[in-house]
Amino acid sequence: MTTQHPAERGGKRRDWFAAFSERASNLTSSPPFYVLCVLLVLGMVAVHLAHLPVPWLIFAGDVMTAVNLLLLTLLKNTERRDTHALQRKLDAIAAAMLEQHAGTSQTAADELRRAIRVEKEQ
Repeated sequence: MTTQHPAERGGKRRDWFAAFSERASNLTSSPPFYVLCVLLVLGMVAVHLAHLPVPWLIFAGDVMTAVNLLLLTLLKNTERRDTHALQRKLDAIAAAMLEQHAGTSQTAADELRRAIRVEKEQ
């Protein structure tokens, strides 16, 4: 287990969890997943309205809790990666502005181009 920021693990390449959470984030923001969540909630309501035995109610609550926890973890991971990427871009902008003001080399400007992914069209 590591306490290092997810965006900084493994250098420039993404680790397996970053790749997984990117795909999962795309899936969970899709309309079919929304329909699945609505069906899950309706199933929970149906279990309560049917007055099923307590073990079924506990099972339905456990399923809802598990889905909730997984989605919260994915949301937090996505938030941290986005925040880290934004901070890198802001740092590059600030460095480029200071470099321009001082009239020094173009190192920060090159870093800014990489940070905001400005690429030359070929």
